[in-house]
Amino acid sequence: MNRRDSLKALGLGTLSAGLLLEACKTDTKKGAEETVAPAAGDETGRQPFEVERDKKLHADKFFTTAELATITVLADIIIPKDEKSGSASDAKVPDFIEFIVKDIPDHQTPMRGGLRWLDLQCLNRFGKPFTDCTKDQQIQLVDMIAYPNKAKPEMAQGVAFFNRMRDLTASGFFTSEIGVKDIGYAGNQPGKWTGVPDDILKHYGMENVKASASM
Repeated sequence: MNRRDSLKALGLGTLSAGLLLEACKTDTKKGAEETVAPAAGDETGRQPFEVERDKKLHADKFFTTAELATITVLADIIIPKDEKSGSASDAKVPDFIEFIVKDIPDHQTPMRGGLRWLDLQCLNRFGKPFTDCTKDQQIQLVDMIAYPNKAKPEMAQGVAFFNRMRDLTASGFFTSEIGVKDIGYAGNQPGKWTGVPDDILKHYGMENVKASASM
C-alpha cells in the first residue's frame, strides 16, 4: 500500500460522522460537482439568513498566507496526486478547510496551534519552517505524527493536530468532484434490466425459466 492509500485509509477510518455530515451540506441540485463549502453567490434553495451567513464566511479571512501554504503542503502529503486522480489541493481542500474553520470555530485554535507546533518542530530540527523544509524533511516529521499507535508520547500534540488535519482533508477531498470520482461513486443512473443472471438461475435449478419466458 502506498503513502496515498495508507494515509487515505487512516483518514477515512478516523473520520468523524459529525464532521462528514457538516461537510456534505451541498446544494442537492449541484450534487458532487463542487466541494462542500457553498460557493459565494449560489442562492438556490437557501434561506436568506443562510445566504448572508455564507457570504460573510467567504468574505472573512482566518488563516494567514503562510498558514494556508502549510495546509496546502500537508493536504497534498495526505492525499497526493496519482495516476487515478488529482491531489487534495487540486480538489481545493485548502479552501474547504479555510471555510470550515470559520463555519465550525472549534477548529480554529487547534488548527492554528498545530500549525505553529509544526513550524517550531521544524525550526528546532531543521532550522527553518515547515514549508521551507525539503520534501524528505517534511515527510520525516509527518511520519512522527501520522500514525498514532507508533508516535512517541512527546509528539501527542502533533498527533492530535495531524488527526484533525487528516479528517478535514478527507472530508474536503471526498466531498469534492475529484474525490467522488476517486472512490468511483456513480450516483443514481438509469439502467436496463436484463433479468436474473444465468449463473444465479443455474444455481437454483431455474435455468429453463429464462428460456421459456422469452418464447
